[in-house]
Amino acid sequence: MKKFTALMLAMLMVMSLLAGCGSSKPAADASTIKIGMSGPLTGGAAVYGKAVEAGMKIAVEEINAKGGLKIEFQSQDDEHDGEKALNAYNNLKDWGMQFFAGAVTTAPCLSIAPTAVEDNIFMMTPSGSSDKIPMTGNNIFQMCFTDPNQGASAAELVAELNMAQNIGIIFDNSDDYSKGLMNGFKTKAAELGLNIVCETNFTADNKTDLSTQVTQCKDAGCDFVFLPFYATEASQVLTQAAKIGYEPTFFGCDGMDGVLTIEGFDKSLAEGLVLMTPFNPDAPETQDFVSKYQAMMNGETPNQFAADGYDVIYAIYDACVAAGVDGTTAPSDACEMLKTYFATNEFSGLTGSGMTWDEQGMISKIPAAVVIENGKYVALG
Repeated sequence: MKKFTALMLAMLMVMSLLAGCGSSKPAADASTIKIGMSGPLTGGAAVYGKAVEAGMKIAVEEINAKGGLKIEFQSQDDEHDGEKALNAYNNLKDWGMQFFAGAVTTAPCLSIAPTAVEDNIFMMTPSGSSDKIPMTGNNIFQMCFTDPNQGASAAELVAELNMAQNIGIIFDNSDDYSKGLMNGFKTKAAELGLNIVCETNFTADNKTDLSTQVTQCKDAGCDFVFLPFYATEASQVLTQAAKIGYEPTFFGCDGMDGVLTIEGFDKSLAEGLVLMTPFNPDAPETQDFVSKYQAMMNGETPNQFAADGYDVIYAIYDACVAAGVDGTTAPSDACEMLKTYFATNEFSGLTGSGMTWDEQGMISKIPAAVVIENGKYVALG
């Protein structure tokens, strides 16, 4: 009987230990908050995801070197795919993420946002720019301009500087980002009396050859062509234009940032290209960040996406310090504290000063544009 009792006690102890191993998680460290990020780290949009990831890592390294509240950071690859982005978000949530610094591109943001609202996890995307993103819920914030606002700002700049007589537009009809920019530009252009004489498009299924669209703009006599899409497709347009001797003013938005780093693209073809961007890597005040980024990324020059990623980390960190959030704060509680903070406080970073957010998480900051001259960004106007 004694042996039986001892055996039973031993078995109960083992079962208790196993149950404890299976159900418990390490206690949260008050001194460290957890920030997760997802973006396209592989695939056709990887130039943006890698830039954001690097910018965020630089911010994390700087913050952790200060002492005080630290950051544990984890990134996941979503390949610019909505379903994979949601899987990445759930992986980060299982890891213990308190704040979501993503996603990088618009479609994954739109896939994740409803779940982040349901979870009440604070989400700040560095570069998901659709105006639909923050409308999902009041815990979804943006670091970048919304597409329609940026498109409208582009039209205002064109009118202010008298940049165009006959305008052409080439846009991606399968992409929310591109369509949002195009619609914002067209609406404001109509208000300002700008003359749009050619409007042509492509989709994700037929974007490997944009020669037809370029030729249509040339044949219509366009001296200015608005390109509301990403740098990879823009490099094709610029290459094709050079082949047929077509030299209008080409004008892009923030997705154009990074065109000088497209593998295999002749950078000289980007001379004279104008683009909207809140970040200038050639400005004196950005040189510390630029040098750190180049050291991390084998000499590559950072684009606006890298700067937006950097700013997102600092915005979340500053809010946590001011609001008293630490590593033991439940994600939902932390979300409420940060929403309250951003409702009344400004943030200044690499992509702007005095930035504020409205009750839906849309950002307000001054738009800026640059022109590429001798392979460098020069302020326009």
